[in-house]
Parts: sequence; structure tokens; C-alpha cells
Amino acid sequence: MEDRNRTRRQNDFRKDSGRNSRESERTSSVPTRFRDRGAVQEEQPVPIQTEQDELPYLIIGRNAVREAVKSGKSIDRILVSKDPDGSLREILSLARDRKIVIREESRAKLDELCMPFGHGGKTANHQGIVAYAAGVEYCSVSDILKLAEEREEQPFVIVADGIMDPHNLGSIIRSAECAGVHGVVIGKRRSASVSAAAVKASAGATEYMKIAKVTNLCAALDELKKAGVWIAGADMQGTPMTQQNLKGAIALVIGNEGEGLGKLVREKCDFLVSIPICGQIDSLNASVAAGILMFEKRRQDG
Repeated sequence: MEDRNRTRRQNDFRKDSGRNSRESERTSSVPTRFRDRGAVQEEQPVPIQTEQDELPYLIIGRNAVREAVKSGKSIDRILVSKDPDGSLREILSLARDRKIVIREESRAKLDELCMPFGHGGKTANHQGIVAYAAGVEYCSVSDILKLAEEREEQPFVIVADGIMDPHNLGSIIRSAECAGVHGVVIGKRRSASVSAAAVKASAGATEYMKIAKVTNLCAALDELKKAGVWIAGADMQGTPMTQQNLKGAIALVIGNEGEGLGKLVREKCDFLVSIPICGQIDSLNASVAAGILMFEKRRQDG
């Protein structure tokens, strides 16, 4: 904790004359098991962009559909290729137990349905099965914090700052679920949505992960700080991850695939953490970096 306090004192992001008065005002409302952090700023209205959410909400691929069926997600119908093999028959059996409508379709029809969710001019790899489902149910940041409290655990949150590729977002959600993260926060703009492509990349992890979609990421970070959560930004200029204390309540911020952390979000971070690189390429894919940092945090927690 002393190392973190030292980092914060050295951090020139927080030098403003009103800091002390704000801290004294919020002291009484913060749980005693956490340190004081920052006051929640009022969110400013931000125009919501038109996103891939407007496409039919499909769950694509065997793992994703299986997990959706097992989790009890509301599914309208399942489309499956003719002559299903063993693993498809297993999924269909689960679906019949839940009385979900099942229809056989040609592979060409499934290719056509999944084309908008592919990339490089190719259809998404549906593996012979897709499901029409209710769209993802986004939660609030407070819902994520409540889940951590219910589990009697220190909050562990992932914040995606400008992750534009739905495949990267899905991979981050998949790693987060495996690492025991309580929730993922994404923005309503400059961010991929939890579309069919993201669900497919998550291998069904979206069915088990709380996901908050917020208008203002900086305000969301302030809400986390008020709850006693330390904000760690993933950045090449940060302290190597094995030398940085990541124990306890942490929100790990993963920046845009090309530009990294946004300026305002970076200023909200209490400290920056990096992954040592040994090769000639000086950066990692955003979802790979996120996974490494998540499990380094879990390693430190013991």
C-alpha cells in the first residue's frame, strides 16, 4: 500500500486545489474496509452511435450456443445444419429439454445469416448452429460492485477503453470469466458492442459475465474509486507487472488496439502497469495483454 501511495503522490494527474475538500466530504460515505478514492462526477450527455446491435442478435457457434442454453438465457429459436454430428446432437438435446424451437437449415442459409458478423469478406464460423436470442442484458457499475460484495471478495473489474474489434472484446470477456472477474465495463461510443461476433469470440462467457455499458467511462472510474477500487491502466510506460502491487480491489483498464489509453482515462488511473516484452515487436494484442495482466493479478492474490 505504501508503494501505491508513493505512486499517487508522484502522479501529476491529480494536482488540483479542490482535492482535499472533496476527500473530506466523501470520507463518511466510503466503506471502512476500503480507502478513500474520488467523488463520482456527474455524467455528461454523449450522443449514442449507431452500432452493430441493430443487426439480429445471433449466438454463433457450438460453444456459445451450448453455454447460452445451459445458462437459461432467453432463446427464441435455434437454427442447425442438416445431419448434425455428435456435439451438435448434444446441444440439441439440451435445447429440447428446455423446449426451445429447433429448425434445420442449409449451410448456405447459415452462411448468409452470419456474413455480417465475419471479417475479411468471410462469414463468421458458425460451426453449423446459430441461435436467435434476446440481446445482451447490460448492467450498471453498481451491479458489478454488488456481486463482489455478495461473494465477499474484493472487486476485480475490467474496463475496456476504446476496444473497437468485437473479437478482441469477446476474447477479453472470455479471459475475464476464467479469471474470476466480477464485471466488464465498456463505453457506449468508441467501443465494440457485445454483438454476435463478440459472443462467438467469448465462447459463451458473455452468458456468465456482468457487462456494464456506460455513457462516460471517466465517471464510471470515479464510481469505482468511490467504492475503494484502485485503477490500474495497462500501458507500455508503466511499472512492470511483477513489480507492481495488484492485490486487492482493482479495476484494470485496457486501451484501444492502436492508440492505447485515452488521455482522460489515463489521467484517471492511479498507476500504470506494463508487460515485459522480450522480442522485436513492442506491443501485444489488446486481448492477449488483458489476459496476461488478469492472471498476474490473480497470481499476486494467491
